[in-house]
Amino acid sequence: MRFTASTPAARVALAAALGVGLLTATGCGYINPQQTSIQYSASDGVRADVGSLQLRNVLIVSSGKSGSATTPSPDAPGRLIGSLYNTSSQDLTVSLSTANSSPVTVTVPKNGTVRLEESTPVSFSHVGGVPGSLVDVQVSAGSSNQTVKIPVLDGTLEEYRQYLPTPSASASSSSSSSASSGASGSSSASATPSASATH
Repeated sequence: MRFTASTPAARVALAAALGVGLLTATGCGYINPQQTSIQYSASDGVRADVGSLQLRNVLIVSSGKSGSATTPSPDAPGRLIGSLYNTSSQDLTVSLSTANSSPVTVTVPKNGTVRLEESTPVSFSHVGGVPGSLVDVQVSAGSSNQTVKIPVLDGTLEEYRQYLPTPSASASSSSSSSASSGASGSSSASATPSASATH
């Protein structure tokens, strides 16, 4: 059956109905932001930019156990994992610390990357939070400083179990770690943690 508007009033009513229908169908997309334009961390870790340093998928792995304690403790050690990107044309010394641990430093090469899972462990002697919490980590990169809230995870998820600090784990005073450079494809970076991770 074909519908035709035979009078001017019917034509106006039909046009108004079509207009309302189009507004209803497209209104939500018009007034709401597109989710694809919002940057977010598609992982368990967080992202943050501190000057020319980009932190991506960064989190702390900790058992939450300190010494012989059987209940979770904020004094437990933890290891930082994730990636550090240096977008500048100069090597960048990055310092990271929690409220109760000494700073640890990592050198990220110019236009390069340090993947903390593949480098010398960057560990905090005292995480400052139990698994499931967010910890304030002071990040200094060159002249830029920022406090970044980083999540603490334990070994519940199998992929993080291998990064849990062990009683024998300790951060060396000076060692080298591998990094990949965005410009040349490979480079070297040194990670020099200044705090030890002991139970």
